[in-house]
Amino acid sequence: MVLFRRLLGEVLRTQRMRRGLTLREVSAEARVSLGYISEIERGQKEASSELLASLCNALEVPLSEVLREVSHAVAVEERALQVAATPIPVASRTEGVVASAA
Repeated sequence: MVLFRRLLGEVLRTQRMRRGLTLREVSAEARVSLGYISEIERGQKEASSELLASLCNALEVPLSEVLREVSHAVAVEERALQVAATPIPVASRTEGVVASAA
């Protein structure tokens, strides 16, 4: 199962680190507790739309960009799950065996 909150957290953390920001800096700018942002980044908490908008504003990244990255990550994981769930055909032991009369 693909967890949206985990992928969202990974994208937010990547965006924060790309910009060289600490959790403390984002927390102060977004006016959200450092611990709560950390839980979101680790995929342990769901971010409301208002909170997500505040985090994107603090990161100076458009919400649409974050959602696009998350959408891509979801698609990649879904494909991987489909491939993993696809049964591999196994030839029957009797295929190609000719019975001999003795």
